[in-house]
Formats: sequence, C-alpha cells, structure tokens
Amino acid sequence: MRVLIAIDGSDASKMAVRSLIDHVSWFRERPELHLLHVHPPVPVGLATRHVGHDVLEHYYREESEAALAAARALFDAAKLPYTLHIHVGEPALTIVRVAGELACDLISLGNHGRGALPNALLGSVATKVLHLTSIPVLLSK
Repeated sequence: MRVLIAIDGSDASKMAVRSLIDHVSWFRERPELHLLHVHPPVPVGLATRHVGHDVLEHYYREESEAALAAARALFDAAKLPYTLHIHVGEPALTIVRVAGELACDLISLGNHGRGALPNALLGSVATKVLHLTSIPVLLSK
C-alpha cells in the first residue's frame, strides 16, 4: 500500500499526518509513505528576472523543508519511514500527477474546512484533488 500525504505546513495537514499515524493499524501491512510538498511557482516577472535559478531553487527547497518539518517530526516519532518529495507547480494538479507516477493507492491531505462560499471563490486544493483523481482520498479536518 502506497500513500501520498500532501503537506502544506498547516494545522490541517498536521491533522492528516496524526490521523494517518493513529490509523496505521488499519493497513494489512505497514504502508509505504510519501510526503509531498508542492510549492506554488513564483510568478514570472520583474522579481524572477533578477533572481538566479539557483537562488530560486534554494528558496523553494528552504520553504518546503520548513513546511514539511512538523510532519517529518511526527512520522519520525512514530518510527514510520517515509520518502520526501518536493515539487513546484499548481498544488492539486501536482498532487494528482505525483500520486499517479508513484502508483499510490491512497492520497491523504488536510482540509481547511473554510466552507462552500470561500471554496467557490478561492477554490480548494482538496476539492480539486477529489475531482481530478480516481485514487481514494482521505481528508482530515
């Protein structure tokens, strides 16, 4: 069983990690865990024209490692091994693409639970993932 856990550094994503740790006994065998952080791309424009590729890559890595830190600590404390994945792109599309590439059986992510109106106006990564994938999705709130 391969599980992709999408982490954005929020309390909701920490809840997804805690929920998965609490329910790991549900799985017949210990799952293969893949932690994913997707950093939205910095808009191309004046700022990115004056920043080198290496500086931008360092920024993405640093920000992603900070977002993944709490999840890593929780999995380390539970003695559950995982593989880290850091990507840059549109979060929902990237989550679905990476889950497919890794042949995951489950996608786990936190839901911020903002409600219907904010989701309609702003969109929701969780809602988009649900619409884009045929892989089962475990939402934690």
